[in-house]
Parts: sequence; C-alpha cells; structure tokens
Amino acid sequence: MDSRLYLICGVRPGLAELVEAAVRGGVDIVQIREKELPDSKLLSVLDEMRALTRRLGVPLVVNDRPDLAVLVEADYVHVGQEDLPVEAVRRFRLGVGQSTHARAELDASEADYVGVGPVYETPTKAGRAASGLDYVRYAARHAGRPWFAIGGIDETNVEDVVAAGAERIAVVRAIADAPDPERAAAALRAALP
Repeated sequence: MDSRLYLICGVRPGLAELVEAAVRGGVDIVQIREKELPDSKLLSVLDEMRALTRRLGVPLVVNDRPDLAVLVEADYVHVGQEDLPVEAVRRFRLGVGQSTHARAELDASEADYVGVGPVYETPTKAGRAASGLDYVRYAARHAGRPWFAIGGIDETNVEDVVAAGAERIAVVRAIADAPDPERAAAALRAALP
C-alpha cells in the first residue's frame, strides 16, 4: 500500500466536493464511515463515492460493512476490534484494514493495514483514552505491515507524530472540518515523509 494520507468522513452535505478538494490537496485513500443511515441510502452514497474515487484514482474504504463494500466494489473494508474478525472479512475477497489501540492488538492483527491510535484524545472516539506517541514508536518498530497513525492528528501535532516514526496518518476533523480542506490536506501531506 502506497497511500500516506487517509481521510475518514461521514455522509454529509457536500461530501463529493470535500473528497475532491482533499484529494487535490494530497489525500490518497478515502474511507466512508457512517453508522446512522439506512442501508439503502448508505449504498447510494457509497456508489457515488466509488465512482468519484475511481475517477480520482484513489482507493475507497468502507467502514464495518463488508457486504456493502462488495456491492460497490470498494478496495478495502475497515473493521474495529469488536467487529467481524479479519479472517471472516477475507471471505468477502476484500482488502482489510483494522483499528488497533494497544501493542497486543497490533501484534495479533492479520489485516492488510492497521490503524494505530488514537494517538491523541479525539471526540470521534469519545471515551477511549489516547494511546500516545509511545504506541506510534512501537508500531514504527514492530508493525510489519502498512499502518496509519490516527486520532486527534492535525497541523499542530503532525510533526510530533512523524518524529515518533509515523509515515502515514489518518484524519477526520483536520480536513473535514477545515475551512479549506485542500489546503489542510496539502499541509498534512507536506509534513509526511
């Protein structure tokens, strides 16, 4: 996996414009994470995002839903520790990403790529303590597969995350909530090796 800057976003007005701007700025993999929409509406959005990400030449990741990922021909499905096990998701013949929050989870993961975090506390993972830069340093030495530092990363702290060994990051608010998503993505991408 060559991707370095991973955008995770929910369904919202202007989603296509956000994704286009973010990709222009340097995002090179996009995940749609949506837990509230009925399946029929989510499928429609995922179809639109698949067409858009194909046109933009970036992989599409569907969060938690291998069934919908297969229907839209996504590149990956991303699961958490409490979701379907990686080996079960592989039966859908998809690439698999997995969130990890501790060394043992990272060491045990058989996913194609992993998320390492949350590095910092973040409202997108309310109630989950930050795993900190020590976990990033551990991943840099032991991951054995592509990994993305995730959780509260933005322009103010991305250099610390990179200094701890991260070569890839995943963000939500740092781009999705930015007044200029393209500029925000470009600044984050410029900070990566």
